[in-house]
Amino acid sequence: MGGGGGRGRGGSRTQRRHFRQNRENVWKRSKSDPSSENNNENNAENRGWEPFATQNLAFDEYYKEQGIVNPEEWDAFNEVLRRPLPAAFRINSSSQFCSDIRRQLENNFMISLQSEISEGGEPQPIRPLPWYPENLAWHSNFSRMQLRKNQTLERFHEFLKLENEIGNITRQEAVSMVPPLFLDVRPDHFVLDMCAAPGSKTFQLLEVIHRSMKPGSLPDGLVVANDLDVQRCNLLIHQTKRMCTANLIVTNHEAQHFPGCRAKSSASEIGAEMEPPISQLVFDRVLCDVPCSGDGTLRKAPDIWRKWHAGLGNGVHPLQIHIAMQGLSLLKVGGRMVYSTCSMNPVENEAVVAEILRRGGGSVELIDVSSELPQLVRRPGLKKWKIRDKGRWLASHKMVSKYRKSVIVPSMFPSGRSFTEQMDGNGSMEVEEKHENGGNGNVEDALQSTDDPATVPNEQEEEVSDFPLERCMRIVPHDQNGGAFFIAVFHKHSALPANQGKPNSLKEDLGSRNDEPQVELQNQGTEGTNGMVASLEDGTDETFLEAASEVELIKEELDGASLELDPSVTLEENVLEEAQEPVDEETDPKKAGGKRKKQCQGKWRGVDPVVFFKDEATINSIKTFYGIDESFPFNDHLVTRNTDANHVKRIYYISKSVKDVLELNFSVGQQLKITSIGLKMFERQTAREGNLAPCLFRISSEGLPLILPYITKQILCASLVDFKHLLEYKSIKFADFVDSEFGRKASGIMSGCCVIVLSKDGKATSGPIEVDKSTIAIGCWKGRSSLSVMITAIDCQELQERLLARMETEKEPSEKKDKASNVNRDEVQDVKDVEKNVDKDSITLASEG
Repeated sequence: MGGGGGRGRGGSRTQRRHFRQNRENVWKRSKSDPSSENNNENNAENRGWEPFATQNLAFDEYYKEQGIVNPEEWDAFNEVLRRPLPAAFRINSSSQFCSDIRRQLENNFMISLQSEISEGGEPQPIRPLPWYPENLAWHSNFSRMQLRKNQTLERFHEFLKLENEIGNITRQEAVSMVPPLFLDVRPDHFVLDMCAAPGSKTFQLLEVIHRSMKPGSLPDGLVVANDLDVQRCNLLIHQTKRMCTANLIVTNHEAQHFPGCRAKSSASEIGAEMEPPISQLVFDRVLCDVPCSGDGTLRKAPDIWRKWHAGLGNGVHPLQIHIAMQGLSLLKVGGRMVYSTCSMNPVENEAVVAEILRRGGGSVELIDVSSELPQLVRRPGLKKWKIRDKGRWLASHKMVSKYRKSVIVPSMFPSGRSFTEQMDGNGSMEVEEKHENGGNGNVEDALQSTDDPATVPNEQEEEVSDFPLERCMRIVPHDQNGGAFFIAVFHKHSALPANQGKPNSLKEDLGSRNDEPQVELQNQGTEGTNGMVASLEDGTDETFLEAASEVELIKEELDGASLELDPSVTLEENVLEEAQEPVDEETDPKKAGGKRKKQCQGKWRGVDPVVFFKDEATINSIKTFYGIDESFPFNDHLVTRNTDANHVKRIYYISKSVKDVLELNFSVGQQLKITSIGLKMFERQTAREGNLAPCLFRISSEGLPLILPYITKQILCASLVDFKHLLEYKSIKFADFVDSEFGRKASGIMSGCCVIVLSKDGKATSGPIEVDKSTIAIGCWKGRSSLSVMITAIDCQELQERLLARMETEKEPSEKKDKASNVNRDEVQDVKDVEKNVDKDSITLASEG
């Protein structure tokens, strides 16, 4: 329960706004699209929707030449690549309703959709992915558009939207689920997700960290999720908030410059008691899902067809190497790193892997994982490939014009050898070859002229890599009716060589020249791509995002599923007291005069600080009011985002591992730029009645599962019928509960926040409340004369459906037959009794703020 998805995401209006601002519907053209207007003029049928053109001769020529599939497979590959991508989703394994949802899919939707949709000989409409453990990931034969438009699929679509919003499932492309599986994460691992937004893979990593945790306990590990763009960090926060975890830190850095946070102070300088528990921020596992051209996502982002050109991969190649090497430097010896892209281009894949091995020397090994996930259809990596530049095919670096050597770098080629021009004593030009071992040798071949734009190298000139690149994995669309992906798994045997060949700056790595336009490299694309980056192929500077992405899978539901809280709950501007872009108040006084004074997090201006909360009076009042057991670790586990303790709105809870990292960060001068940390545990009451309560802070829905086993006061156990009525009516007067004894107890507790637990046997109990993973509890507000729920309307709806599904599952067939009439009669009479006593028009939710 401590890390499971489900109860109370809260939800930031700012974060939701960033979802919508980043949204682009790629499945139909806008009315202003000229090509769409021309099509409509020439189309006698005048269709209201026209798909994107899925032809690109440069794409076909490039990948035929690279040989990513056998020639006899090309037609099948091409045909699948031009079909819409089937929708896929994953069940949150740490959710308390994981088994219920899997059972509902297996016993309900698989059967009903088979009878409603499928015809003879057609595959199953939905099925579990055979390679994903425990039937937790599912594949459908419907595209996202079909799910939205097909009336027959409406019930299934509503199910997906609801469970995704709650956090019980995550809608995610199937191939995007693969990289975290090869990380082999354990609950005690420190994990870094370098390019994390929008967060589907981060959520997946958190599931593993929290798996098998007992209620009220937290794992020893953590996940640090990083992204370059502050708006995408908000998307990441919105996504991972559904996990309800205290073991997550979200940071806002360039991945290639992610800080290592090495403590320099010694015990003799500051005293042993002042030293941080850890001396350096290093990780057991690193997920390096780098920015890429994203052409593996053509099935869900068809606008890529018209934008694709061969220079995309060339442009992002140096950044990918830089990020990967930084990831390896942050990896512990003995740790594992996964490098992945959603591109099919060998320049972004095998070429990067070869350069990593080249720079790492013997300290890094490319692991053979062909025996893992045996049912996953994958293909070996390529050993040879060519470079396409300015219309020319290049087989080695010696073929590169001297004017392009700063752009087409040696690491792009299979051998990695570079060639430089030198003048001999007679003024003649020679070509000097630099081998991998540092030796030089002269070759007689002169640099080829760029006059012939279609020069294709002879077969004998092609280079072949010496590294075991066949250990890489290529996933192609027509093998499993999915997207394309590339994955390589590294093991770090020893520290990296002192001279890795890593450039001093990204600009140096890109080989910038005054006569070349610069490429804007942005780590802000989509899940799996983190950005599509144009190159210098056509001499232009173009950066564009992959339009249909994992972000779409998350945000498309925002318009259809309500995120508004029940009226009994005040929704603050929950933007983590929002992390904002730095603003120089002295140079920009207009921006400085905003709604509130911008704070600083160390050197990070405009970012709210992270402060340990040590207000003993407030902490003791919370402990006393809720009767929190002393065994629950409070000291140094509470943080806020406000330096003024008197105006703290939210108190966050952090695990021991997060606390250790935070203390290290303080000791090194706050090198980490933290946008989100920990689990929202307590929220300040703001309404008039809330201010009159003995305790000024209520327990948040996100934090309730963690602290629930330790609460001894303000907690009651309700019967099934009263629990259901609370979810249905939102507020009930004490005298109107079916169980009068429960109503009497509810009226006797102190005003303010309280917790209502569903009884195991369906009847209210007076003894101690035992908590396990199946325990269902909600936060409520005890007012003067009534009890009101403090969870969102969508949470109420989902809980009611879960209860109904669980009741149907637990009933034996014989009991249904023998006792149906009596049970139905009793339940109907209970509802009628409540409806007589509860005047719906006069129900007012307790004003909690």
